[in-house]
Amino acid sequence: MKKEAWKSAGTAVYNINYHFVWSTKYRRKVLFPPVDRTLKMAITALCTEHGYELLALEVMPDHVHVFLSASPKTAPAVIAKVLKGSTARTLFTKHPELKAKLWGGHLWNPGYYVGTAGQVSRETIRRYIEAQKTDEGGE
Repeated sequence: MKKEAWKSAGTAVYNINYHFVWSTKYRRKVLFPPVDRTLKMAITALCTEHGYELLALEVMPDHVHVFLSASPKTAPAVIAKVLKGSTARTLFTKHPELKAKLWGGHLWNPGYYVGTAGQVSRETIRRYIEAQKTDEGGE
């Protein structure tokens, strides 16, 4: 792994990147301009506020992709809660017309997808770990 990809937080050195995907309630296609722009600005601001490094962001009509890096001290579930909860409040406040399409006060489906990514593949890490004993003069 390239050293420049490493980040430091207290006692941990890390390179953790999360890919989050979540969808609108009932998969309603409501994230069109100008709502999508408001959502992108809100996510960008939240990432800055919470110390997440935003790597990529795309808003589709019925779902959102967010790729970010965060400290291992912050659980992915917390990141999802922050992003989904705050953006729902922001969008309902700035675009009250959404409430007509999404009754019940929910913008997002309750679930989400999260996957991790680093600089190296799972296979590379497996080979590295398996080679440790032979590289250090072990058995």
